[in-house]
Amino acid sequence: MRELEGIDHVGRTGAEIAPAFPSIWYFVIADCIGFGIFFFVFMTERLPQAALFDESAQQLDVRLGLSNTLILITSSWLVALAAQATRRHELQRARWLLPTAFVVASGFALLKGIEYGTKISHGITPLTNPFFMFYFVLTGVHFLHYLVGMVVLTILSFKVRSANAGDPSFQLWMESGGIYWHLIDLLWVFLFPMLYLLGVHQ
Repeated sequence: MRELEGIDHVGRTGAEIAPAFPSIWYFVIADCIGFGIFFFVFMTERLPQAALFDESAQQLDVRLGLSNTLILITSSWLVALAAQATRRHELQRARWLLPTAFVVASGFALLKGIEYGTKISHGITPLTNPFFMFYFVLTGVHFLHYLVGMVVLTILSFKVRSANAGDPSFQLWMESGGIYWHLIDLLWVFLFPMLYLLGVHQ
């Protein structure tokens, strides 16, 4: 395998693989550390008031949380398939996979909007108690990540229309955008059990 300026050009299958984009990994690592601190603080605060946290968690709709988990996993899978298609120069396939991923992912905003609206209509806000303060902060920060990710998917969906097979510039966009979207999925996979499932059935 020949390497030039951090870019691998030929994989074991003979297909061109995407150029490395180290800066996105720096962001991912920093973001994971930041969320890791949030998770640690959440668990630390939960220990002395587990009953309050468990009672509050029971007011969340596990079905909505699970549905959003499945939505993000499915959209992440579609983005991964699109990234694989661009590596194989199958741009026509990527041209329908990326918009499909966007449409599927849109369901997350719909369900999250329903969930937020229901909680607020019942008088539940970040000021209700410590659990809901963490709930709104953690899911809110994650939702901001999600919105940025939706912008990225939109950009990729437009760029792939005019991209040429083997275009290193588009592959950089595809790989880095895909990595960012997988980060959104990964963070929610941790948030879902921590907020919706931990202690609910005790």
